[in-house]
Amino acid sequence: MAYDEPVPQLVGAWKERGLRRLARLAAEIVTQTIAEPDVSGLAYVPGDPDRRLKRGHHAAERLARELGDAWGVPVLALLGRSAGSSRQRGLAQAERRRNVAGAFRATARSPARVALVDDVYTTGATVNAAASALRQSGARRVEVVTFARTIRRR
Repeated sequence: MAYDEPVPQLVGAWKERGLRRLARLAAEIVTQTIAEPDVSGLAYVPGDPDRRLKRGHHAAERLARELGDAWGVPVLALLGRSAGSSRQRGLAQAERRRNVAGAFRATARSPARVALVDDVYTTGATVNAAASALRQSGARRVEVVTFARTIRRR
């Protein structure tokens, strides 16, 4: 789904205002839009602990759990944060890459085929950094599943 109006308001309500039930709606939209990935498990981009504490939940994890239920695919806690990072919002692509470089570490061995779930794909910096950690822990193929994606206008 393109990250155009009204998607930013939906994601904001889901992430910032704690409307957790929106994860189910997001998962329904995803499962109606894309085919179930041929993977052994779903991993999720781990949230910043401070933001998770403030929000009371983590959108990517909740989306992964809803997708796992819908697809009958296990959700695996394969990643953790190596270090905190600043918010990505408002950063240019190169700054985003630097911001998340080394931010993730594997917490368990990854299956060879895994799908990495995040809420919004903007520049790919976050999922690239997380996918690198999954590959270092055994993943040979990492598919990325997100609720929304920013479309760059030329």
